[in-house]
Amino acid sequence: YLLMPLSTGETWVTHLGMTGRFTLDGTLLGEFEEPAPIAGKHEHVSLCAIRDGAATRLGYADARRFGFMGLIETAAIDSHPWFAGLGPEPLGNAFSARTLVDAFAGRKQNIKVSLLDQRIVAGLGNIYVCEALYRARISPTIAAGAVSKARLETLTTVIRDVLNDAIAAGGSTLKDFANADGGQGYFQHRFDVYGREGEPCRADGCAGVVKRIVQGGRSTFYCPSCQRR
Repeated sequence: YLLMPLSTGETWVTHLGMTGRFTLDGTLLGEFEEPAPIAGKHEHVSLCAIRDGAATRLGYADARRFGFMGLIETAAIDSHPWFAGLGPEPLGNAFSARTLVDAFAGRKQNIKVSLLDQRIVAGLGNIYVCEALYRARISPTIAAGAVSKARLETLTTVIRDVLNDAIAAGGSTLKDFANADGGQGYFQHRFDVYGREGEPCRADGCAGVVKRIVQGGRSTFYCPSCQRR
């Protein structure tokens, strides 16, 4: 979610879904003389901000329409249904190996699908779960409750590493994603397993080949040689 507090005591909350993006047209507010042209392709929301007679336009486009937004009373955000059941953010201080140990205790569901459960960790997507499990050398097919605390400590660290590496590379552009300046991300060129079905594992000394399976309706990529159960 993106949270934008307003002077009204409300917060404008948006979720970009798979393909949502905001576009700011014109120069900085106060320097833009005329409203921007008509809405662009797939644009569903257009806002015009005016100050001292100058205006700029903020547009929201979403080709696949999975995104959504709403106004929520700021004081009630934590109890709102969109947020009440979310787990900790993986780059936040509340996320730790203990988070996973407690959440996975006795859990028979495989660890790949479990990590995509936003009630356990909020914000992890399919690409980054695949990459993190590979770096941690954990099989995506193992039951979450069967993974040792030591391995979960390693996993916690590499989840943060993968996300920070992706942020530093500007994200992953597969189809529609663009970063804040409108350019492509480059982390897709550093994928170890995601999207590399049938290609050799990149780990030194490993003769394995990346395999693709389907878990919970999502593609999982991993190296069966490196990521043993």
